Amino acid sequence: MSNPLQSAPDTVPPGDAVDDALQQVEHQLSLLWRRARSISHQLSRQVHPDMEPAAYGLLTVIRREGPIRLTELATCIGVGKPSVSRQIAFLESIGLVYKEADPQDGRAQSIRLTDKGEEKMHQVQDARRQVFRERLGEWPLEDVQTLADYMGRLNAIYGDGVLKDVTLKETGPADPA
Repeated sequence: MSNPLQSAPDTVPPGDAVDDALQQVEHQLSLLWRRARSISHQLSRQVHPDMEPAAYGLLTVIRREGPIRLTELATCIGVGKPSVSRQIAFLESIGLVYKEADPQDGRAQSIRLTDKGEEKMHQVQDARRQVFRERLGEWPLEDVQTLADYMGRLNAIYGDGVLKDVTLKETGPADPA
C-alpha cells in the first residue's frame, strides 16, 4: 500500500510558499485587529463618551457570562486584576454594573450588569450585528459559515492567548550600509 503523501508530492507547498501564505495571514490579521480596535473604540463611546474600549470588552464578557467574579473576569480577558478593578469601578460609577455578594462564597463578590447596562449593551450589540449584516449580507451563506468556522478554529488554536516558549532571535548590530 502506498503512502498518499509520497505518491502526491505536489500537495505539500515548498517552504517559501508556506512562509508567504503565513505572512499574508499575519498581515490580514493585523489589519483586522487594528480595525477591530477602532470599532471597539467607537462602540465604547456609544455606550458612554468617557468609556475606554477595555471597559466595553468587560461589559461584553459580563453580558455573555452572567454574574462573574473579578478574578474570573481578569482571567477571561487575560489582563491583571488591578486593571480590571479600575475599569469595573468606572463602570459602577456610571451605573452600568454593580457588585453583589457571591451566593457560593459570601466573602467574594460577583459583578453583573444593571438594567441600564443591559439596555445599553443590547442597543450597541444590535447595531454592531446590523453592520455585519450590511457588510457581509452579499456574501453567500456558505462563505459566511466558512469564515465563522475558520475563525473558530483560529481562536481555538490560540486558546487563552498566552504565548509559550516564544523567544526572539538575537541579532547583531544593524548594518550601517
